Amino acid sequence: MTDAASRRWPDRIEHRDIVVNEVPGFRPLTLDLVVPVAAPRPVPVLVWIHGGAWLFGSPKRPPDWLMEADPFTAAIRAGFAVASAQYRLSGEAPFPAQLDDVKAAVRWLRRHGDTVRVDRERIGVWGESAGGHLAAMVALTGDEQDDSGVRAAVCWYAPSNLLTMQSQAHPSGTIDHDAADSPESLLIGAPLADNPEVGRAASPITYVTDQAPPMLLVHGDQDVVVPVGQSEELAAALTAAGAEVELSVVQGADHCFGGAPLEPLVRDTLAFFIRVLTA
Repeated sequence: MTDAASRRWPDRIEHRDIVVNEVPGFRPLTLDLVVPVAAPRPVPVLVWIHGGAWLFGSPKRPPDWLMEADPFTAAIRAGFAVASAQYRLSGEAPFPAQLDDVKAAVRWLRRHGDTVRVDRERIGVWGESAGGHLAAMVALTGDEQDDSGVRAAVCWYAPSNLLTMQSQAHPSGTIDHDAADSPESLLIGAPLADNPEVGRAASPITYVTDQAPPMLLVHGDQDVVVPVGQSEELAAALTAAGAEVELSVVQGADHCFGGAPLEPLVRDTLAFFIRVLTA
């Protein structure tokens, strides 16, 4: 574990700053990994991917609203390891850099997981908002041949089709998703409205096949940032392809599940991962 630092706590072992990708001219990209102490054998691992419109956020500083429910401790108690993946933000590099970076984290776990008591064959990805988009992209484009394949994905209120974001926007939404300075345009490095082919390439729905791993999509029906239609559209495409997908629409919930209790959604997410990764 190049440059990694490890620390033991009563319930977990933390491995910090594991270098997973070194891009010329850029800082080394890392992941932080937490493994349950009491695990009798290698455990399945959940790769957490943070949100922030591909513009903000850090795996090292989860937002306060998320930590009120502390999904990471809940995952540890459920018997999972948790890996927090770092990726380049859109101001640092355009897509597909973000996907490349998350796949690099998956590859490290697939190739070296046994050194840290992680089951290399039982990897799930879990993200919120922009992180949910990347989780879906990894799930749908991961390749067993290059060790980037995963077994399951949970996507919280994630963009799935950049080309339909604006047409599905909530009436109270204030984001022009097709604008040159929208998060989606900044992600692809060009105005989305003028570059539909690039937007299509950056959309999870483009890669739906019957080979998709099991996916759980969770979305608030009052989301004014990422329309609920995004998860509905992806769920419909996966169902039509014959893939396994569950869609949970949270009544009254805005983006980040504002207006709804978070703890039950964490429990449902972990129940899904338990079913598909530990059965």
